[in-house]
Amino acid sequence: LVQVIGHSNFGSIRATTCVYKGKWIYEVLISSQGLMQIGWCTLNCRFNQEEGVGDTPDSYAYDGNRVRKWNVTTTNYGKSWAAGDIVSCLIDLDEGTIAFCLNGISLGTAFDNITRGAGMAYFPAISLSFKESVAFNFGSRPLRYPLGYRPLQDPPIADLAKARKLLGYLKNVIHIGIDVTEGKLVEKDTSMWQLQGEPTVLITLAHIFNYFSPLMCKVYLVEDVLMTFLLSILERGGSVEAHPLIQQLLDLMWLLMEEYEVHECLKQLLMSLLRAYRFSPIIPDLGLQIHYLRLTIAVLKHEKSRKYLLSNVLFDVLRSVVFFYIKSPLRVEEAGLQELIPTTWWPNRFTKEGKESKEVKEESAEERLRRRAYERGCQRLKKRIEVVEGLQVQILKLLLNNKDRGGGEASRYIFLNKFRKFLQENASNRGNLTVLCPPEYMVCFLHRLITALRFFWDGHKAKTPAALSSEEAYVPPQLFYNGKVDYFDLQRLGGLLSHLKKTLKDDLAAKANVLIDPAELQAVTMDDLDEDEESATSAAQSQRPSTALAIGGALARPGWLSSPTLGRANRFLSTAAVSLMNPRRPLGALEKIKVRTLSVEQRTEEDIEGSHGNEGLLVGRPPEEPDQPITENSLLEVLDGIVMMYNLSVHQQLGKMVGVSDDVNEYAMALKDTEEKISRCPKRRRDIHEELLKSQKVFSEKLNHLSRRLAWINVTIYSKEKMQDIYWLLRVCIRTIEHGDRTGSLFAFMPEFYLSVAMNSYSALKNYFSPVNSMEELPGYEETLMRLAAILAKHFADSRIVGTDIRDSLMQALASYVCYPHSLRAVERIPEEQRISMMKNLLAPYEQRPWAQTNWILVRLWRGCGFGYRYTRLPHLLKTKPEDASLPSLQKPCPSTLLQRHMADLLRSDRDLAPSFLNSVLNQLNWAFSEFIGMIQEIQQAAERLERNFVDSRQLKVCATCFDLSVSLLRVLEMTVTLAPEIFLDWNRPSSELLLRRLAQLLNQVLNRVTAERNLFDRVVNLRLPGLESVDHYPILVAVTGILVRLLVDTDVQGAERATAVLLADPCFQLRSIQYLLGHAEPSALAAAAPATDKRHFSLHTYTEYISTEELVKVDKMLSHLSEESKQAAATTLPTSEEDLCPICYAHPISAIFRPCSHKSCKACINQHLMNNKDCFFCKATITGVDDFTKPASS
Repeated sequence: LVQVIGHSNFGSIRATTCVYKGKWIYEVLISSQGLMQIGWCTLNCRFNQEEGVGDTPDSYAYDGNRVRKWNVTTTNYGKSWAAGDIVSCLIDLDEGTIAFCLNGISLGTAFDNITRGAGMAYFPAISLSFKESVAFNFGSRPLRYPLGYRPLQDPPIADLAKARKLLGYLKNVIHIGIDVTEGKLVEKDTSMWQLQGEPTVLITLAHIFNYFSPLMCKVYLVEDVLMTFLLSILERGGSVEAHPLIQQLLDLMWLLMEEYEVHECLKQLLMSLLRAYRFSPIIPDLGLQIHYLRLTIAVLKHEKSRKYLLSNVLFDVLRSVVFFYIKSPLRVEEAGLQELIPTTWWPNRFTKEGKESKEVKEESAEERLRRRAYERGCQRLKKRIEVVEGLQVQILKLLLNNKDRGGGEASRYIFLNKFRKFLQENASNRGNLTVLCPPEYMVCFLHRLITALRFFWDGHKAKTPAALSSEEAYVPPQLFYNGKVDYFDLQRLGGLLSHLKKTLKDDLAAKANVLIDPAELQAVTMDDLDEDEESATSAAQSQRPSTALAIGGALARPGWLSSPTLGRANRFLSTAAVSLMNPRRPLGALEKIKVRTLSVEQRTEEDIEGSHGNEGLLVGRPPEEPDQPITENSLLEVLDGIVMMYNLSVHQQLGKMVGVSDDVNEYAMALKDTEEKISRCPKRRRDIHEELLKSQKVFSEKLNHLSRRLAWINVTIYSKEKMQDIYWLLRVCIRTIEHGDRTGSLFAFMPEFYLSVAMNSYSALKNYFSPVNSMEELPGYEETLMRLAAILAKHFADSRIVGTDIRDSLMQALASYVCYPHSLRAVERIPEEQRISMMKNLLAPYEQRPWAQTNWILVRLWRGCGFGYRYTRLPHLLKTKPEDASLPSLQKPCPSTLLQRHMADLLRSDRDLAPSFLNSVLNQLNWAFSEFIGMIQEIQQAAERLERNFVDSRQLKVCATCFDLSVSLLRVLEMTVTLAPEIFLDWNRPSSELLLRRLAQLLNQVLNRVTAERNLFDRVVNLRLPGLESVDHYPILVAVTGILVRLLVDTDVQGAERATAVLLADPCFQLRSIQYLLGHAEPSALAAAAPATDKRHFSLHTYTEYISTEELVKVDKMLSHLSEESKQAAATTLPTSEEDLCPICYAHPISAIFRPCSHKSCKACINQHLMNNKDCFFCKATITGVDDFTKPASS
């Protein structure tokens, strides 16, 4: 077969053989269903990156991706193809026609009257886009669908005849036995035939095999003769065990053929089986797939063959993961789903947001019947698919067999080494496209592997009662640092492995009795890396263990992986010469054992499982780890590999397949909408009625197709059993993280993917499986939710975790967790000390860390308690099209009074925490709001230019983000003022007055910018630019009002007086800003706005749905209080001469003098400056103290 992969935008390739008369055929095996044009072209055709086969006059192509045919122009033709289909390309040069078939079914003549004559010969050709892949069969193997045309490569007719004749002789020997007593031949039951050492039979067979063996090395003959014969043995039904004949035949092959011949024959047989399995069309009973899987099992049951195939073929030559994949049909009618699921059903009750409604409303009798019929159809489909899945698990059970020690190593240990290599190829994304395993295969492989693993795990538990059951499975922490398992270049929680080995070598020695060879630590320098590259060969022989990073990741199959020498083989973890001591007792110098960890290829059963006094993979157990057997060590490594697989591509694939369910919901909504329109359509409008009926028909047909396809996806990917697998994986990760966490500093060695999988698998269970199966029904669900909450709460600010990406992911997961009531309650159920520690981490100063997410978490905990803060969406956005209702930010408010209480206690009790936290919040608010104002000035200037202009959408997005940040920071301030008002109002605290002054200053700034009539903010809001939807008066003004009401109305008399005095003393205070909140515009503004009668003024009174009457009364009270106080303040204030004003703010009189430089300013300026900087404003001398300054009376 000729394998072709697209390495450029739209590359074209032409065969080297052409035809000019007669009827010819070749087959294309579609491996990916993307953009390709397949067909025929002549020598004169010239292709480039835009034009390919079918885009020039003498080239003709079929494109199943867009369902069209191409010859300069394009028209609709054929059916859509999917990965796993076979396209037959037929050309009849006698009639002048070109046709195509899909899986043997003719798509009709595509082109007739093609150009023929002198100089016109046609070559097979294809154009395909990047990463697409196909394989061509010109006749080197039997055509799957011959169709009476001639393949471009003639079949080996003479060899075929010979092989069939020899096979006939072989069958005769098996059929017929010699009755020695009677002296005649008798027929025997072939299925029970055994080679019993009869010399005549043996000599006869040896004679047959003498001629038969060389033929069985030829690809065509293996597929056409041998595979067909072996399949015919299994065709009689019964289980694989009932056919020992295949085992006997394999014994014969190993006995009577040369070793290289057996190897080649088995390799070709498995390749043929894999292709046959992958490219068989889906039929209702999946009979073809079952047939090929049964033969694969029969071959793998033979121990010697299995070990050869595992060692050399399954992972090296083939992509054996394909055997565990069940492809989903794109064309449901061909797969027979119409007969299997005759009645279709889809949800037709939706919430306002367009999600399927969870409320149980009375469904009509007809609906109930349809739903039940559909569910019965799904059950029938599930039973058929379970048969295939059962066979796939059987294959894995054979590969994981650890009892077949006859003739060398058990299968499981060969599988482990190959599996690790497979993971490495997929983990280094730089890998060759041909090596990467498609994610859809990974999903199926993961589920089958989990089933097989749990079978062996529980089998071991039955024999060893002290071991753990698979329900309690976890990966012990020593696997992450003892170098026995290779994690390639995957990131650890604490950073790079080489760095961890240097920094934590003392901890490794003290806690886990693992000594790192000093030579290794010296080796990890950049010079050594370069040196290693230059002298790769000498490194192999050198005594110093080389620890350079693996550079081979970019190659399809890195040479160093299979290198038998140690030099470059052990790159990542395993380069150390690790000295291990007998745990739990002090050792003399003589007892230290030097152990060199082996490369993946070289490990034996003893290295993995351990033996007397050697713990194998589990060497270096930390004191925190219980001294109890978990399971067989080899199973722990498989489990670790499963977790890595989920992280590599399974999660993203689970998210991808949800698209079909979303499509069903969209079409169902459209259909419901159309049916409502039909019922409302007036009878006189026949034209509209007909159009609506056409739409209804299109939507119904599409839904029938999609609901059957969805049934298949729900059974193969989102079934209850699959959900339990992912849930089991989540719990494994949680237990692994908990055990790792107990080891203290050694937790840093854990690979990052364990935390990623814990978060992602929970997200998958919640978002991807939910329409079909409910997560709440899973056993121990509440406890699991709480344990995951504890992990997120503890580790989002864990100093042992250094990677910014994983820290961000933890923060986002926690932020999403507090948005949903059930997961927020789980956070509230974690132990109190962990809750308080989490809140303390959230209240750490915002400088030097990503603070937006932590701020958002605090806002979510407050949402629902703030002033006018009970909305899910902003009031002015309610009329827009609702987005995805499951987004965390669109959840209904669910505040946590418990966590708010912890926050209040922390702010009150910790005298240093509150000032540093609030100082950072005020700094960030100052920055965010200033940035926002600067950006809207630019946007306003751009909008006012006369020439046509566009505002960059990214700039609008950043501007809206700054506004949202300002609002959320104001809400955190409101939360703080409400929960612990004394931080601002109790002036016995050293920083209270300063914080209150800064708060007043910022609130006045915000009010002045936002409330001025027809100012910058007003104009930009009225432009209603796309991207600035969230920018509006309401969110920012209610947040400011909430803070003011809390300081001036909801507090004691003394507090209100202090707050009022500070607010009025701020030079930026304007009473009209407060009046604006209730729609009291200034007289001048009213006069100016008189002509524009339709201009509505902002007023909190218009938001009665969002603001309670009680809250409005408080605002009225605040306004009257401030009006009164400002009149009195104006009467008592004396004018200050300009030279007595603070030279920094020009707002307050000079009231402080600095030591030692004697420069002066007002107290507010210097106190604020000293919170962030200790240098003098003017001379940059370090300020050692600040004294009060009063102007001498004489002046």
